Amino acid sequence: MKVNDAVFGLVLTTLGVTVLTVVQSYPKIPGQQVGPALFPGLIALGLSICGVILMIRGWLNRSKIAWFEAPEWFHSPRHRSGFGILMGGIIFYIAASNTIGFLPTAWLLLVALMLNLKVNLVRSTVLALLIALAVHFALYKLLRVPLPWGWMAPIAW
Repeated sequence: MKVNDAVFGLVLTTLGVTVLTVVQSYPKIPGQQVGPALFPGLIALGLSICGVILMIRGWLNRSKIAWFEAPEWFHSPRHRSGFGILMGGIIFYIAASNTIGFLPTAWLLLVALMLNLKVNLVRSTVLALLIALAVHFALYKLLRVPLPWGWMAPIAW
């Protein structure tokens, strides 16, 4: 996928300006000239400067480079459906994981992706369960990332 530099420049500039705006509300440390806003502010300033440079570069090359050019895979219905399942699954996870829980939502997403890849139903169901349990173990037990239990809260381990 090819996207004009001006688009990424706009995203970087927006991100930098947003961070600069937020860090202005950070508290000052009495007796010190360096506060908690200094380094995030410097990084945000750098992002904003790079974003403006990218916007100028993209605007000057707009006649040579299209604003958006779809990749070859985008013309395949199976690849588009896989991309749609992935994006929809991420949105579904964000919206439903606190209510349903990590394990069921991860399992549903993995089953849908595997079925899109033409894995048979039994194999995709079992594999999705094993993968979801392995990811849950790695994140929850080893890395101590707090994952939502949702419906499974009564049997949380």
